[in-house]
Amino acid sequence: MADSGVVFIPLTQKVPMSTNPIETGMATSDAGKHPAAEGSSLARHMKPRQLIMMSLGCAIGTGLFVGSGKGITAAGPAILVAFLIASFLVVLIMRMLGEMAAVDPSSGSISVFAQKALGRTAGATVGWLWWAQLFIVIAAEATAAASILHSLWPVASQWASALVFMVALTAINLLGVKNFGEMEFWFAVLKIGAIIVFLVIGVALLLNFIPGVPSPGFSNLHSHGGFMPNGIAGVASGLLLVVFSFGGMEIVTIAAAETPDPERNVGRAIRTVLWRIILFYVGSVLIMVTVLPWDSELLANSPFVAVLTFAGLPGADIAMSIVIVTALLSSLNANLYGASRLLFSMAERGSAPRMFARLTARSVPQLAVLGSVSFGFVAVVLNYIWPTTVLRFLLNAVGSTTIVLWSAIIICQLILRYRADRTGQRLPLRMWGFPYLSYTALAILGGVVVLSFTDAAARNQIIATFLVTAGIAVACRVAGSRSSRGESQTSVSP
Repeated sequence: MADSGVVFIPLTQKVPMSTNPIETGMATSDAGKHPAAEGSSLARHMKPRQLIMMSLGCAIGTGLFVGSGKGITAAGPAILVAFLIASFLVVLIMRMLGEMAAVDPSSGSISVFAQKALGRTAGATVGWLWWAQLFIVIAAEATAAASILHSLWPVASQWASALVFMVALTAINLLGVKNFGEMEFWFAVLKIGAIIVFLVIGVALLLNFIPGVPSPGFSNLHSHGGFMPNGIAGVASGLLLVVFSFGGMEIVTIAAAETPDPERNVGRAIRTVLWRIILFYVGSVLIMVTVLPWDSELLANSPFVAVLTFAGLPGADIAMSIVIVTALLSSLNANLYGASRLLFSMAERGSAPRMFARLTARSVPQLAVLGSVSFGFVAVVLNYIWPTTVLRFLLNAVGSTTIVLWSAIIICQLILRYRADRTGQRLPLRMWGFPYLSYTALAILGGVVVLSFTDAAARNQIIATFLVTAGIAVACRVAGSRSSRGESQTSVSP
């Protein structure tokens, strides 16, 4: 835990909007002089190797280990189509996000870019929506990890395990970014190593290299109702689950602000992560739907364990279950870090209560950490009351928020890139094929939304998310107007 006798470090006064580079869209190529770095006093103790491994590991969590099975149930083998579409899209989006983050590495990330491109209300809306997503995902990760541990060791009740996880990872985040970064590094090493082993075993199964286990061949890709047994509607339903699976990679741009050389390190992390994530996701799902029938109940509940059980490796299913629990806790840890830094950034810019911008002597936004983790402790109670249904509820609550965030990234990149080109600004990391690939990403994302409307459940999620986003925007607009009137009255007071 943090040192006893917490010392809060007061922040400097907020820069007036008329001269704030974030508002005017100006940015300096010197990462040590951008506004977020000057005013925040966050410690730059995260090492480049930690950032790179975090970028590889932060998206490998509930979405891949649990959500992939639900996606296969919805779309059958055609879930591969959804993963390929989402993979291509996420490559473009992360490159666009990297272009903006390399210029302006900030703990506010997407919300800062939205503020620069579209104004204060847009920045606050994106920030609160993103924070709400992370806020709920933290609870989902704890619930999924506790559920798997309970299945392995029934004596450990699901709610008690969730409570232990929440307390432990809250403590880690209160110790400082250096400790957090090292923990995430080894979490990511374990996750990535386990997936590589899984891919090797899967290929060995298909090539008939495992004695006593006949190769399933490729018949499972077209039998049991065909490649697309549930039609386009099934693929549409699976797309939201797949999009959620890729959600989380954006956190690397938040973490970059706490590295010694953020301009250089964010570019390295973005370049490193893209093709490896696609290999892990698409490769893993291809193994799943090829080795086992898509309608297998085991595949729906725990796809990684189901494949290893089929391979007949003694103890492999238990080992993988332990790895999955560790991976989920890693994602929880990363999401809590991202949520706390995002809330800190919004408070620093006046879009959240100022108390969340206070730092401890260890340069930790303690109140932002505690505020971001609070719903995770509420989820402990939900796990006690509804242990079998709470995870499904949590996953459904955030499935389509990623679509709004990705839309914001694309729109902001287009605006800021056109602005930078007009002024001749140097960009350390440039988007490929601009503006054509940026518009391609926007078109694909629009297609995902249209396709999702063909499925009732997906349509309801999209509509609900749009309504929530609109409500947040109205609230932020009203709050911003009141804040501006208060500042005006203060400035004219004797």
